Amino acid sequence: GGGVNMKTLTVAMSGCVAVVTHIDGPHLHVASTGDCTAVIGSLSENETWLAKKLTTEHNSDNQKEVKRILSEHPESEHHHIIKGDRLLSVLAPLRAFGDFKFKWDKSIIEDTLGAILGDRACPPNYKTPPYLTAAPEISYHRLSARDKFMVIGSDGLWDMMTPMQVIRLVGEHMSGKVTLSPLHLAQPHIPLQDIASVLRQRQAAMKLKPTDSNAATHLIRCALGGTAYGVDHGRLSQMLSLPQDMVRMFRDDITITVVFFDEEYLRHC
Repeated sequence: GGGVNMKTLTVAMSGCVAVVTHIDGPHLHVASTGDCTAVIGSLSENETWLAKKLTTEHNSDNQKEVKRILSEHPESEHHHIIKGDRLLSVLAPLRAFGDFKFKWDKSIIEDTLGAILGDRACPPNYKTPPYLTAAPEISYHRLSARDKFMVIGSDGLWDMMTPMQVIRLVGEHMSGKVTLSPLHLAQPHIPLQDIASVLRQRQAAMKLKPTDSNAATHLIRCALGGTAYGVDHGRLSQMLSLPQDMVRMFRDDITITVVFFDEEYLRHC
């Protein structure tokens, strides 16, 4: 009945993607909508890092996802649905929250946005909506004592790094982080041989000593400033200070959560 609230309308026109994980003992469930990624870092039997992806991005590189969308629309439309690797030539993720311009009936969109956007109210070749869903894809992983941590990140991180690079960086961060705090001996009477062994391990870890105590911050620093010779702080500063109207030309938004697992707990699950 009333007029359109532009603030509410702007929010509804926006979209977002998400990944959610739920951990119950050794049981890990992941729900993913869009192109965020969750990866587990595990140690192999020969103590090398392994990256296990728990999600599959919902974009035009995912042929299963493309086939799902095409199957929901008449064959006469198939040529127009995915064009330029985007949904209706516009949207990169093929699942998302919001973005009602890809979900509502054409008449509703035109009534709501027609006076503001005119012919641009609907995407091109908009005939049989909805083209977009927020329904998540669910996956399951049973955790073991070899699973050490999980990295959840938005696509801005994965544009800069591969899952294996991310897992190695967090693994090295775990090893080097012990040097950020003073050495404390757990027991009062320890043989000198054991103390020497601890000191040698700590000396080796000094080579990996990170600037950040937080693993997610460490990843962002490496993603934005990393080079073949280490972190270039000039490049990092430039990437963090780009004007808002230019930043998306150089990088996407980056959100990272790193979850560490309790090895002893998982060993007895």
